[in-house]
Amino acid sequence: MANDFFQDQQFSGNIFKEDDIKYKEFENCQFINCDFRNCYFTSVYFIDCTFTECNFNDTKINYVSLRGVEFFKCDFTNVNFAMTDQVIYDFNFTDCLLDYSKFYALKLKKIRFTGCSLVSADFMKTDLTEAIFDHCDLRRTVFIETTLNKADFTTSFNYTLDPEINKIKKAQFSLEGLQGLLSKYDIIIK
Repeated sequence: MANDFFQDQQFSGNIFKEDDIKYKEFENCQFINCDFRNCYFTSVYFIDCTFTECNFNDTKINYVSLRGVEFFKCDFTNVNFAMTDQVIYDFNFTDCLLDYSKFYALKLKKIRFTGCSLVSADFMKTDLTEAIFDHCDLRRTVFIETTLNKADFTTSFNYTLDPEINKIKKAQFSLEGLQGLLSKYDIIIK
């Protein structure tokens, strides 16, 4: 990829190599069924882009800016998002696989996860104020010193979080999810 700036383009079925994405800017682009597994995302800007059925499994992310970005049915297994640019980012996930992903200490206010698998994901010290977890599997997901004020968990399942070490003021949970808040007390809820 010789250009550094791409606008209003569609990439379909591309298999990106290790350095193909480095130091590039993409605006209003669509990525469909692309493979980013071997890429190093270093100093990359994505503005108003959509990714559909793309593979990011084990991708290395360093100083990536995501603004107005939507991910649909993408695989982010074992991706560390902790090095995304925290100044410019706004992104959401729908029907994505995010198992073992890391979001350590990010400010992800108002982020939306819809229909995602977040098994063993790490949200330690993450600010998820007003985040929405809509129909998400949160089995073994780590919430430690996480800000979850006004977050919505009402349709999600398999989560366990400790209200004593997380901020959960005005967060929403379903009656069925109550067990995930009380599991450390080893009580029986009927």
